[in-house]
Amino acid sequence: MRFRRLDNSFTRFLLVGVLNTIVGLCAMYFFLNLAGFNYWASTFLGNSIGAVVSYVLNKTFTFRHKGTVRSSAWKFVLVILVCYGLSYWTSLQLSSLLQNALPLSQKVIENIAVLVGAGIYTIANYLGNKFFAFRHPGEEV
Repeated sequence: MRFRRLDNSFTRFLLVGVLNTIVGLCAMYFFLNLAGFNYWASTFLGNSIGAVVSYVLNKTFTFRHKGTVRSSAWKFVLVILVCYGLSYWTSLQLSSLLQNALPLSQKVIENIAVLVGAGIYTIANYLGNKFFAFRHPGEEV
């Protein structure tokens, strides 16, 4: 039964991830192409909007967390930052290993590393949010 509950929240987490990615990308393209913002401002604003959507939907829909925003928002931001650092550190390590082991171009190796990093980020982000940011009081870990 515990596995089934994990599966349901993970499915909801993936759905929320798809939605906040679409919202964030649309915002980035809006700021970049229609509002005339530069690349860095557009990506920062788009990612911020996506993160807000992610927070609200993960709090209410994915994990159904009843705690206050004050109790979970700082944890959510911490999880995002740790997952980002972890995934890109791992991707950098993978890139170095692949470059030494396979005769692939640097661009191909970097693209593989980014894809693996995204997978690591998704799993680590889910676990961090489920067991830290949106953990229900008294819930077993």
